Amino acid sequence: METQIKESLIALLAGIKASDGAVIAREMARLDDFVMAGRETLHPQLVHFLERRSYAKAEMFLGGASDIPAGICGGRAAKKAGS
Repeated sequence: METQIKESLIALLAGIKASDGAVIAREMARLDDFVMAGRETLHPQLVHFLERRSYAKAEMFLGGASDIPAGICGGRAAKKAGS
């Protein structure tokens, strides 16, 4: 399923870049379906990114990136800034 998610993310991000509303809507719906179907088997961090529509981060995660920036939803950087 992760391969399909990655393909959908690539298509979505390309659709955003091209301002193609039909592609954006289709791929967002597909990603929502993947989360619903795979919630129990997908990595929790990937589910987190997809649920919060952090699609670039989800793509980074699937690409094996280890330097994904923390967001404002409670990552380490956000906690330090708010301390």
